[in-house]
Amino acid sequence: MADERFSEHLEYPLGCGHTPEGAHAGAAGGAACGDLITVRLAVSGGRVADTGFDASGCGATFAAGSAAVALTRGRPLLDAARIGTHEIAAELGGLSPGKIHAAELAADALHRGLGAAARADAEVSLASNRVLVAMSGGVDSAVAALLTARAGGDAAAVTLELWRDPANDGEKSCCSASAVREARALAHRMGLPHFTLDLRDEFRAGVVEPWLADHAAGLTPNPCVRCNGSVRLDAMLAFAERLGARFLATGHYARVTSDGLLRAAADPAKDQAYMLAALAPATIARMRFPLGELTKPQVRAIAAEAGLPVAAKADSQDLCFLAGTGRAAFLARHGGLRDRPGDLLDRRGTRVGRHRGHHHFTVGQRRGIGLGGGGEPLYVLGTDADANTVVVGAREELKTSTVALRDIQLHRTAEDVDAVKLRYRSKALPCTLDGDVARLGEPVDGAAPGQAAVLLAGDVVVGCATIAGAS
Repeated sequence: MADERFSEHLEYPLGCGHTPEGAHAGAAGGAACGDLITVRLAVSGGRVADTGFDASGCGATFAAGSAAVALTRGRPLLDAARIGTHEIAAELGGLSPGKIHAAELAADALHRGLGAAARADAEVSLASNRVLVAMSGGVDSAVAALLTARAGGDAAAVTLELWRDPANDGEKSCCSASAVREARALAHRMGLPHFTLDLRDEFRAGVVEPWLADHAAGLTPNPCVRCNGSVRLDAMLAFAERLGARFLATGHYARVTSDGLLRAAADPAKDQAYMLAALAPATIARMRFPLGELTKPQVRAIAAEAGLPVAAKADSQDLCFLAGTGRAAFLARHGGLRDRPGDLLDRRGTRVGRHRGHHHFTVGQRRGIGLGGGGEPLYVLGTDADANTVVVGAREELKTSTVALRDIQLHRTAEDVDAVKLRYRSKALPCTLDGDVARLGEPVDGAAPGQAAVLLAGDVVVGCATIAGAS
């Protein structure tokens, strides 16, 4: 019977060569494996109206494409989003280890096409308890999904593909094609429909290119604050509307006040309110943070108790688009910022050495300056992109009690501000906001131009700005 089902799909592939009217396509495979499949779907309202596919390579790829068509045509959108490798293989009567790769490719292509079609054309009826959950494939987002479902939410999952580069290590990135596949398998294991959104163009334009430009200008940007504030979460909230979901839940460690502002998480070691500080109050009103009251050990324990395979998975430590590659290599590869020797200067303008290029340095940096000799340690005091110079000096010369800000956004009055965080992992410093200047209650060892300054009232985020420099 199994062989008969496989043979039927192979000999009479359903939808092969068919392109539905108004379809959106998803592709998977290519030169590395020799198999390629493209699945095309048209979505109308809350259903998959029609599906077709094209394939090249082994016969199993054609059979898997046909199975994907058979499983999705005319099906409710949220049901189609539950179809993965296992369901495609089952439709073919089961696949041997040598052929399961075809089902994986078909599932990848199906979900890329499904996400694109749903993003453009879906109009699923609003459900009061439906919540879209952002899943990265890690333990935090998995537990966020689990807790959302346990609380009675009609949960659906979405994973973003933000960056694809052969120089990256897909296993270390939370936004690569392999990470998407892992997140989808995890969502399906939990019984959740899963969607893939390809935001690579938006991510490059809205995050990576500004990050490269800021480095070229001698700044120290924070791409995660920019990504959360204007690219990633907005796209998922818009997608949630397409799926009839009122809210978006994420695995961030943050809380929300009764008047709709961000508040630090209960676990200060994991607090991520800083990274979300650029969110508008209207966006925060539609967000849910199930981990806000939990510690990381508690989250891992919940995952282990539920038998989730990511319970002990290590956290991602680097920028998602840098996974597996160094910052300098990325700047050279994508931004053309290669080594360009220049002068190291002291505050008086006296040359004290040479450097590899201003873009390798940030205010407060000590390592990599390259001046040994056993004297007093030197720190970067500032950089000049136009002159390609780096000013260095003693740690005491870094200290400042005033920080100039630009692009200030406030959700309460300036008088409410009583603290500021100048870097993600730094402590909050007492301060008052005087126009566009943060006056600190204690000196800080430098403020890097380009970094986000998060303005606080106690542990509540009441504003966000960009550091212009020490004033």
